[in-house]
Amino acid sequence: MQPIIIVLIILVALVFIALVKTIQVIPQASAAIVERFGRYTRTLNAGLNIVVPFIDSIRNRIDLREQVVPFPPQPVITQDNLVVNIDTVIYYQVTDARAATYEVASYIQAIEQLTVTTLRNIIGGMDLERTLTSREEINAALRGVLDEATGKWGIRVNRVELKAIEPPTSIQDSMEKQMRADRDKRAAILQAEGVRQSEILRAEGEKQSSILRAEGEAKAAALKAEGEAQAIRTVFESIHAGDADQKLLAYQYLQMLPKIASGDANKLWIVPSEIGDALKGLSGAMGNFGPLGGGSTGFNPQDPGKGAPEAGGSADRREQPPID
Repeated sequence: MQPIIIVLIILVALVFIALVKTIQVIPQASAAIVERFGRYTRTLNAGLNIVVPFIDSIRNRIDLREQVVPFPPQPVITQDNLVVNIDTVIYYQVTDARAATYEVASYIQAIEQLTVTTLRNIIGGMDLERTLTSREEINAALRGVLDEATGKWGIRVNRVELKAIEPPTSIQDSMEKQMRADRDKRAAILQAEGVRQSEILRAEGEKQSSILRAEGEAKAAALKAEGEAQAIRTVFESIHAGDADQKLLAYQYLQMLPKIASGDANKLWIVPSEIGDALKGLSGAMGNFGPLGGGSTGFNPQDPGKGAPEAGGSADRREQPPID
């Protein structure tokens, strides 16, 4: 009984293994290559698939999704004989699982080597400055070459990106110094332009201020002159309207005399000749009223030199012209 049980157990195990090998479940966005006795038979797509156990075998399972592969920095010589290290990233997708399996031994390694050789051809025709500023051009040229070469491998290159372009250390130092000098130059230019603009604005402000001040002074002088003219005109009109006689004018002359002599710096002052006639009329009108009546201490119109009032100190005498 025991040998029979062992044989049954072996048969059940073989049947289970055969079932496992017969039913193949392929995940979504994947494909599997089936070989029968070492020869390609078909490609299994996503889902449940049936194969012949112990006759058909799964050669390779391939992911059909877009893949991202970064490549290490590669030294490339530019047209001006400078070595730069360039990092690249390739975005590719397998479109034909059979071609990706049988047309090339390792499509990843093949893409990497093709990328390196293509980069050397492209960068070899550019100088360093153009290399640093022409990433889009390099990406487009590299993608075109890779897409054409990898088409027969069942691979489509979607994008090619340059991660970094690293020039030599000495060139980096020189570029940094140049950039620093350019920034300092721009800063100096901007500062000088700012100072120039500030001076222009200040000069414009001073000019406008001077113009406005001159206009204000001119208007003030005009208004002052106009006011004085109006005052003189008003006084003149008032005098003529009041029909002032000689007596009133003589009285006004007497009121102005203390004001004429009130200054400390007045050492000599002159009495107008017309005041004599005015005083004659005033003396005749007033008669004996007040000190003008001819007293010893009054003012004698017939002899202005006698009893004349003193102003500006006892040491200084005011000179009067003789009355005609």
